[in-house]
Amino acid sequence: MTVSGSRLRLGVNIDHVATVRNARGSAYPDPLRAALLAEQAGADGITAHLREDRRHISDADIEALTARLSVPLNLEMAATGEMQAIALRHRPHAVCIVPEKREERTTEGGLDVAGEQARLAAFIAPLREAGCRVSLFIGAESAQVEAAARIGAAVVELHTGAYCDLHAEGRRGERDAELERLRAMAAHAHGLGLEVHAGHGLTYDTVGPIAAFPQVRELNIGHFLIGEAIFLGLEAAISEMRRRMDAARG
Repeated sequence: MTVSGSRLRLGVNIDHVATVRNARGSAYPDPLRAALLAEQAGADGITAHLREDRRHISDADIEALTARLSVPLNLEMAATGEMQAIALRHRPHAVCIVPEKREERTTEGGLDVAGEQARLAAFIAPLREAGCRVSLFIGAESAQVEAAARIGAAVVELHTGAYCDLHAEGRRGERDAELERLRAMAAHAHGLGLEVHAGHGLTYDTVGPIAAFPQVRELNIGHFLIGEAIFLGLEAAISEMRRRMDAARG
């Protein structure tokens, strides 16, 4: 297969705007306002993770985003009956299935698609029938990529967290090895007919090598951008990420 459409899309995750709001139990800062500003700054889509414990994004946020966004909404969620029902009610453009543990601070690791093929195949079937583009958040492992293709997912999102952590810790050899695993799995997934996305922990310093993979069509970035927005403003933070992505792609 050849890679078509060279422009790399940027999905901006607004979860941590809601984290700041919920720290005081107030109505601000408003995740919808952040999403609309991200649109204006050039985001190609908005990502929001509706967790079972509602620690950041709320049901009302999803309703507001669905009603007001003009770019696609990517709803991240666990593979539970409650979340499936919410997705089927709102029918977002995309649904990204992620592993979820209440005790974790952020999503740790990817889905075990290979170990849960039957359950996940049954779970995603109604979402596909409803017109949602189903993505599975996985580690850079051939067994997981192949299982995702077998059960009919349209997209895999490769977990870049380990690569980013190794970079931050200065463990260059291990970082480069993880980067090669990601590169190989992006090519493998594309060869199986899957659209390839990537995300988790990406910063200005780590985005370039991932953005350079020709098979990757979309990056989803949130926590770093919201943090940079404190100092630069959201539009400037997103614009700089967009610039670095485009430079790496070019």
